[in-house]
Amino acid sequence: MKRITFATLSVFCTLLLASLAGAQAPPTPVQSTSDQSSLGDYARKVRKDPAAKAKPKVFDNDNLPTDDKLSVVGQKPDTVAANDKKDDAKPQDEQTKKQAQWNEWKGKLTKQKDQMDLAGRELDVLQREYQLRAAAMYGDAGNRLRNEGQWDKEDADYKQKIADKQKAVDDAKQKLTDMQEDARKAGVPASMIEQ
Repeated sequence: MKRITFATLSVFCTLLLASLAGAQAPPTPVQSTSDQSSLGDYARKVRKDPAAKAKPKVFDNDNLPTDDKLSVVGQKPDTVAANDKKDDAKPQDEQTKKQAQWNEWKGKLTKQKDQMDLAGRELDVLQREYQLRAAAMYGDAGNRLRNEGQWDKEDADYKQKIADKQKAVDDAKQKLTDMQEDARKAGVPASMIEQ
């Protein structure tokens, strides 16, 4: 029963779609009326119109010049070419100055990284010394009982030294981060900053 209902329904839908497709009228060509003008007439009218020549040239992706410079505001192209010959030395000087500035930043950043690394190694040495002293102190119960006051004083001193060195490391890291940000703002390439 279900097969018969489904088959009947599918045949009905097919016939309905076929009758709707046949009922549509075939497209007719566009007929020109007396008040409409052809594209050719419009083009002739635009060429004759003097106001059309006064319109500025509009550049888009299709007609953008690829082998010449595009100057929207500024000197005429013939004077720009003459000035380019005079200014050939300037870009090289500017590039040399930029390179020197970048190298100066690179040197500053390298020096700061070295300082940060040195402070980190010193902190590591202090922490290891503290651990060794603590292990020696707590490993000998007699020594711990005899020198308890001395140990407390030395323990506080070592912890203070470690805290001071940790602060120096954090300050060096912050200074490096600030210097890297300043270098980015100065236009130094990322490859020189991150080395």
